[in-house]
Amino acid sequence: MKQFFITFVSIILLSISASAQVKTTKHTVGKGETVTQIAQKYKVTPLDIYTLNPDARNGVKENTILLIPGKGEVKVPAKETAKVEKPAPKSATTHVVVAKETPYGLAKQYGITLADLENANPDIKNGLQIGQTLTIPGSKNGAKVAPKELTKKEERKAEKEEKREEKKAEKEAKKEIKKENKADGNVVYEVVPKDTKYSISRRYGITVEELEKTNPSIKKDSLKIGQKLVIKANAEKIETVAKTETVQETPKQETPKQETPKGDYASYQVKPKETLYSLSRQFGLSQNGLVELNPELEKGVREGMVLKVPANVEQAGVLPKNFKDLTKSISKKDRKELVLLLPFNVSKVTGDTTGTVQSRLKKDNFLNMTLDFYSGALIAIDSAKTLGLNLDVKIFDSQETKNSTSVSSAFAQSNLTKADVVVGPFYQNNAEKTAELLSKDNIPVISPLSKDASSLYSNLYQSMPTTEYLKKAMFDYLEQKTANIIAVVDPKKGTSKKYISENHPKVRFAGFTETGGLNVESLKNLLSKTQMNYVIMETANTWMIKSTITALLAAKADYQIQLVILEPNDKLDSDEILISSLAKLNMLYASVTRENETPEGAIFAKVYKKKNNIFPNQYATRGFDVTFDALLRLSQEKSFEETIYDDATEGVENKFNYNKNPAGGYTNKGVYILYYDEDLSVKVAQ
Repeated sequence: MKQFFITFVSIILLSISASAQVKTTKHTVGKGETVTQIAQKYKVTPLDIYTLNPDARNGVKENTILLIPGKGEVKVPAKETAKVEKPAPKSATTHVVVAKETPYGLAKQYGITLADLENANPDIKNGLQIGQTLTIPGSKNGAKVAPKELTKKEERKAEKEEKREEKKAEKEAKKEIKKENKADGNVVYEVVPKDTKYSISRRYGITVEELEKTNPSIKKDSLKIGQKLVIKANAEKIETVAKTETVQETPKQETPKQETPKGDYASYQVKPKETLYSLSRQFGLSQNGLVELNPELEKGVREGMVLKVPANVEQAGVLPKNFKDLTKSISKKDRKELVLLLPFNVSKVTGDTTGTVQSRLKKDNFLNMTLDFYSGALIAIDSAKTLGLNLDVKIFDSQETKNSTSVSSAFAQSNLTKADVVVGPFYQNNAEKTAELLSKDNIPVISPLSKDASSLYSNLYQSMPTTEYLKKAMFDYLEQKTANIIAVVDPKKGTSKKYISENHPKVRFAGFTETGGLNVESLKNLLSKTQMNYVIMETANTWMIKSTITALLAAKADYQIQLVILEPNDKLDSDEILISSLAKLNMLYASVTRENETPEGAIFAKVYKKKNNIFPNQYATRGFDVTFDALLRLSQEKSFEETIYDDATEGVENKFNYNKNPAGGYTNKGVYILYYDEDLSVKVAQ
């Protein structure tokens, strides 16, 4: 199994890029600049700029970089050319209105006043119509007149008019598309810049799979601006979409007052890669609620923005999630990179002159655990390759021990800032150091094995549920039942008793004799004949374990009883405790992993054995689950962080249900509640 020990794997998939052979100039948009003004500056038309910069049709923001063609360099596509007629040879020019054009914008474009345009076209006072032909007054030879300077008051009035007309034109365009394309209960949607399959499917209340089913061509190919998609929807869904779009056009009207949180607020600085969607989920608000608190978000989310957010966000990111199979919603559109930082400590092994590599493997448990995890990760990488995921995987030696690591040098030499996700290192303090180094770029760092409490860096993901959360998960399960809960807590475990009594006051405690033994009569007096009795046993004393089990087995003839433990107990694995006794009491416990007897679990075991000549242990399986989950989350229409908020997943043996910590970072709350069945098998409790 160790034959690949010093071999590191990289998946390298080639991507092809092409660039147009057009002489261009780069222009950085200044404050308040419009495309029309920029076009006039460079003596080109707005259409020339739109041809090289399609996103500019939706407006330009300050500091956006536009490509400006040299004069006469850009050839206008046929369909665009058809929209603009040649100037009339007489004293006027005609213009055919396209989407999002306004009277003010046209007046500026042709260097005339708004009043001149309205005098020549009286009907535009009621608004422009797409396809409408306008008369543009000008000089006798048809040349454009130099623009007239407006007063500040006229400019403000004109700008308001332009915004009003833009909204109206946008609304009319949407109505036109719906009117033209709605038939047989379907809607035809035209793709606009920045659309994704995910965003379109959410807008229409359908899944990406449903969208792809009605539009097979987009399964393999990415979306193209102007592409028309068929949206299957009944009348109710179409009406809902219409309402949603209206809401987006008039955000001040659609947000209910109660949605804006009340109470204390805090400031939050936007990190790289964060979106309006991820921020809204992080702070437990709708997107509109967040925009109402921060109107500047209407212009988009920018790194470094300081936002007003609720100070108390303890519930953020804990919304109910469905477990999802991410292999069903893969996107191959953007190439992503995953880095594995694993503690091979190659320099120590190769520099060991006291023995062979084989002898070191026999005595070095940490190295064996690393290699097991790595072997599972390799199966995950092979699986990703089989699915055709658009990914690079890089593997580095973190050279770590409990007290040291080469993460800092790896960071400098290997340029980890290019990674989209990093898995590793193993020790908690080293994972935290990596998260700290990459926090500026907001690159997720997944701690794969540590259960230790962490310093909560905002980009650190604890993939192992903590021991404290295992206890909480067990009590959450018990308290959902209509049951009687009793605790048998060893007098020496005062901390456990304090934890239970402070957090779960309904739990009653069994008494003990003067010699420290369990008072069996006290225990029996607490049992209920009308309810299930869950008996929590907290002790590391073998004699006390045996006496508790004996008492419960004797009482089982008259009562419904189930034994519960809150955390792993090595004493239960000793020869003195019979598994059959634990099975008769259906012992219940919380676990990070499960025993997977599904066909999928059997396939993984078979593939692993074929490659390594043995069946996978818990570390190999975890290596597969953690790595494959990260690879799939990177390969979605949504961002990695959005999959964290939306989707819980399940691997071969592990669940991944990440939740945002109030102080920062994420914790996996994917836990199984298991029990011993009387046939001695372990099953998942319902």
